[in-house]
Amino acid sequence: MRFGIDIGHNCPPDTGARGIKFEDNLTLDVGSRVISKLKSLGHEVIDCKPVRASNVKDSLSRRCDLANNTKVDLFVSIHFNAFNQQANGTEIYAVGTEGRKAAKPILDEIIKLGFFNRGIKNGSHLFVLRNTKMPAILIESCFIDSRKDMSLFNSEAIANAIVKGLTGELPTRPVIPIPDEEDNIDTTVLRLQRALNRLKITDKDNKILLEDNTIDVQTKQALERFQRIVGVQVTGIIGNTTWAAINQILAKRIIRPNHAGGPVIRYIQYRIGVEIDGVYGTQTEVAVKNFQRQNGLLADGIIGPISWQKLIG
Repeated sequence: MRFGIDIGHNCPPDTGARGIKFEDNLTLDVGSRVISKLKSLGHEVIDCKPVRASNVKDSLSRRCDLANNTKVDLFVSIHFNAFNQQANGTEIYAVGTEGRKAAKPILDEIIKLGFFNRGIKNGSHLFVLRNTKMPAILIESCFIDSRKDMSLFNSEAIANAIVKGLTGELPTRPVIPIPDEEDNIDTTVLRLQRALNRLKITDKDNKILLEDNTIDVQTKQALERFQRIVGVQVTGIIGNTTWAAINQILAKRIIRPNHAGGPVIRYIQYRIGVEIDGVYGTQTEVAVKNFQRQNGLLADGIIGPISWQKLIG
């Protein structure tokens, strides 16, 4: 089966609710687990979360377009609720008979974890359910401003409940880890263009690249900009040194103050708007913490998986 899994929000300015926890962090954690588990069971999964969007409506439209264009069989949007610190429980929004049919076993599995059953509700007012062409559901897993719900919450358990509700089974073998980007041997122009777009490196007119596997003027301009940023020889030619810098950034290693330097730090400094010197010093640490606060993250100065997610997806 082909599932469209929409990790809610996580696409500034489309960000989620805040309570005891931050919705974006939880949807990313649970959604990533759901995607891995479904793939492990042999299903095809389309990640419907967009890489970038100009506004909230654009973010929602891109999610629907990804699902519609790839003709997924079922669209599943994963969210968390927040209201008045008293409301609690799980509810799922659906449209039509097939949507409700898909929602029920998921709701049944989640409430087994101890959450209050708020039922299956009409989701015809929700943009992503109204604008997808296949059966679609939106899961409000629980309330992030409810102490009761947060005491019950476990990302692995919620992900298992969603997968069990969708498929009737869970993986019996360990989920295959995502390959390490530092070991990626793909040196095609197409991968270069996709990498530069993901890293938000544009041409001289600040436009994203056309991903067409062709070295054109715009791709060369973006490549030269990247080379200047990371401090390698500016040639406009993609060689081993430049690929090494790209792969090191895409590998998303944990970066700590005073313990890292070189191209990865230069790229981070470029993204957070501080002087590019390749050294993770005091000025960079202050800027990293400000970036984390602005994105609702723990401001510890450590660039881990969630901070990397905010930077490059």
